[in-house]
Amino acid sequence: MHADHFPADARDEDWLRVVGSRGWIVLTKDERIRYRPNERRALLRSGVRAFILTARNLTGEEMGAVFVKSLSHMRRLVQRRRGALIAAVTRAGVRLVT
Repeated sequence: MHADHFPADARDEDWLRVVGSRGWIVLTKDERIRYRPNERRALLRSGVRAFILTARNLTGEEMGAVFVKSLSHMRRLVQRRRGALIAAVTRAGVRLVT
């Protein structure tokens, strides 16, 4: 959980660098992160592997179910690709964006 490791007001550019240095994988519903230049640049330069939930208006339980359903595809992407990646996670599956 973000709040377990970073202050609530941490800038995305800052925590993304830390995540990348630790080799962590990001699961987020902030689909704009891939479009904001500073955040996208920090994500890619830091080698972050990000899976972005693009389905909207889901309950927490539904979000969890979508990620669980997509877990095997997400795992394969992480195993096959080195370095940064951005993938959209939808109700229908996972699509590599970058």
